[in-house]
Amino acid sequence: MTTSRVLLISGFGPTHKNSGYVRGTLFDPQRATAVEQDYFGSQFTLRELGFEYRGRRYPLLRPRRWTVPHLTTVTLEAILQAAAIDYALLDTATIWDGTALPPPGDFDYVLLSTTFIWDRATMARAVEWIRTFLPGASIVLGGQYSNLKWATILTDHPDVRAVLRGDAEEVLPQLLIALRSGHNLARIPNLAYREPCGELRTTGIQYIEFDALPAPAFRGRVHSVPYESMRGCPFSCKFCSFPAASPKWRYRSAASIRDHWVGYAERNGAGFVKAMDSTFTVPPTRLRELFELLPAAGVDWEAYSRANAIRDERTVEQLARARCRTLSIGFESMSADSLRNMHKQVTVAANRKAFQLLKQSPVGYRCSFMVGYPGESPREYQHTHDFLTEEFSGHFTLSVFGVSDETMPLWEDKETFQIEVLDPANPDFSWRHVGMDVDTAYELNHWTLDEVRRRNDDAVLIIWQDSYQRWLHPGLTRQQNLRLEKTVERIAMLPRDHPDPCVGRAVLAELLARLAEYGCHRGDPSGYTSEPLMTD
Repeated sequence: MTTSRVLLISGFGPTHKNSGYVRGTLFDPQRATAVEQDYFGSQFTLRELGFEYRGRRYPLLRPRRWTVPHLTTVTLEAILQAAAIDYALLDTATIWDGTALPPPGDFDYVLLSTTFIWDRATMARAVEWIRTFLPGASIVLGGQYSNLKWATILTDHPDVRAVLRGDAEEVLPQLLIALRSGHNLARIPNLAYREPCGELRTTGIQYIEFDALPAPAFRGRVHSVPYESMRGCPFSCKFCSFPAASPKWRYRSAASIRDHWVGYAERNGAGFVKAMDSTFTVPPTRLRELFELLPAAGVDWEAYSRANAIRDERTVEQLARARCRTLSIGFESMSADSLRNMHKQVTVAANRKAFQLLKQSPVGYRCSFMVGYPGESPREYQHTHDFLTEEFSGHFTLSVFGVSDETMPLWEDKETFQIEVLDPANPDFSWRHVGMDVDTAYELNHWTLDEVRRRNDDAVLIIWQDSYQRWLHPGLTRQQNLRLEKTVERIAMLPRDHPDPCVGRAVLAELLARLAEYGCHRGDPSGYTSEPLMTD
């Protein structure tokens, strides 16, 4: 493979589906500075906010000095490196923001990860960039979206030579060799491809022995490491197509996980692992083994979980002892009917129990909710709205249901819930069902987010925090830091809550006084220290 070059294009998607909520506010990713100027003139900017800590003045909003590397990119790079394939990397973010240029030199093949692509328009945008800048290269796709949409993609995009489905570790090097030599692809597993005559073909799916697969290696010092402890998912939530893309559930043993994490700490100085699996806390037998093995590993971690894995106080104590820093849990709904329709296999009582157990614990948590699942009416959604506005404390997200593809099990209920997609090219934003339509769902989403901000001092929306170090103030408790974040959100969202700047400036004075209670004040940004203060 030394005579061929590969361009790997991988990274996150172009935006968050619900990013429109912060448009026109101080959290607007494209116009935040302009909004500040329009709304406050030269009288205020978020950059003024700061605090004193151990004799130094720090900005309250401090950009992160490091982030967790992108798991898909790390995995693909490890495959290419192990096969001694000459490659260059291009972050998909540069395609979405319009700054992408090919690295120097010629490329024979382009590998495009579609893991964070979710619609035909975004897919077309990426392929068009490749066609424009690298017209002679063969295009190979892989990842969640193309695993599910391979037939549509191969039909719509003649420039795409093949789609790799499932495990890539063994197949990707074989595919590149076959493409270079002109060999028939029929003997290579895990492929969908187009014959020279135009006919679409697929080959059988083969799975690697996942627990025996080495964990991806990192070069040099890496503070935070992404990790994959399983492929596939043992559950069958009807809103999720993940099991369709990777039907066979496989997972690493507790001993392998421990050994990998200790290795990252010793070789790379990693002090934090982010497990990216759909549900790290299953199977229960492995979790019990991890409780015994991880305390001595010397690594903090966070992961995704289900609410019913948080069984009792002892479970929470064991999580804390095992150095679990944060759990992300998909509550999805506080309506029994909606959870049943989703086949979530978790009850409202289990959601509430997990919340109460974690609320008083040292383990952080982020809970996600959904509005608009098929069959859900505004009346049923009220249960979720009321829980968020009246009971919940901590970090949360609230998303609008999306119909990302036809492989979702929810289509089994198409007739029951009268599910329709009005624009197949834009399904996430053009659906309706017996309970509501997408416009109503977005209205409810924004209504809840507005009401939580106004009425609940302790429930904090996750929408801007990942850009900054957390906690904001290392000298305060978690509860106090939540109040800080809440106040910052209220300040940043003033243009939405109070369109009249005169009213908003009066409210700003009240919010600044609230920040002062926690030792945070306005100051000259140029006077804040640039010394690192890592609180993540």
